[in-house]
Amino acid sequence: MKVTWRVGGMNRISDTQFQPDWLSLREPADHAARAPELLREAVSLMAPGTRVVDLGSGTGSTARAFAAAGFETMSWRFLDTDESHLQVAKARHPAADCAMCSVENVQALPLEDAGFVTTSALLDLMSAAWADALAKRLAAASIPFYAALSFDGRMEWDPGLPADSDIVQAFNRHQRGAKGGQVAMGPDAAVQTAQAFEANGFEVRLADSAWHLGPDDAALQAEFVAGVAVAAAEAGETQAESWAEARRRTVNHTALVVGHRDLLAIPDGPPAETLREPRR
Repeated sequence: MKVTWRVGGMNRISDTQFQPDWLSLREPADHAARAPELLREAVSLMAPGTRVVDLGSGTGSTARAFAAAGFETMSWRFLDTDESHLQVAKARHPAADCAMCSVENVQALPLEDAGFVTTSALLDLMSAAWADALAKRLAAASIPFYAALSFDGRMEWDPGLPADSDIVQAFNRHQRGAKGGQVAMGPDAAVQTAQAFEANGFEVRLADSAWHLGPDDAALQAEFVAGVAVAAAEAGETQAESWAEARRRTVNHTALVVGHRDLLAIPDGPPAETLREPRR
């Protein structure tokens, strides 16, 4: 859901960059939300030592999610446009290959030795044309693709406020707007990416990976609300500021569900030697 929070109030550097402290704040919720069945199936497609290229890697959260699930034998290459992210990633994953690289030009991505491509919280930012180009390039090399935590448009607070629905609608309009010079898929990212990969011969799995936040996540909820309000205001919602003030007063006794989808795309006929049984 990285694109979702590429808005003010969440330590934004630009429309495509975040401060590492925001990434650290959300990482526990991200790890808890990932669909474990897709994570296991992704690993079943990797031989030990497989080169995994992580697009828009941030500080390496995807690699840590695999490690936390007990899968640590892959070789990582982190691609990001933010040097501060990569510095943290290198410090935490010294064996990883870190490269300053925009992911917007699919043909320029350094995938020559890749056996797997991953991303987390990125698809929302990208366009449908980008997803199709990536599917075509990975299909040509029979490379599987795992994309976690794509925002799907859902935000549900309990207890609710009268303005919640209007804010969510405005936020989702903002997410479907132009970002980085392209029209983002926004909340439609998982479905549109699945369609692109299916059209290029992949077998695709989708699974729910919603955040389920409570009072123990008050700091994350407060930062989330701030960013949502800025995006909603940019989309023309006049209630955004008053809504944010009311919401911030409730974070210590509010439950929040934020919808995401995880995706796994398996190419038609991957090389047999890349297949193995998932660890239990």
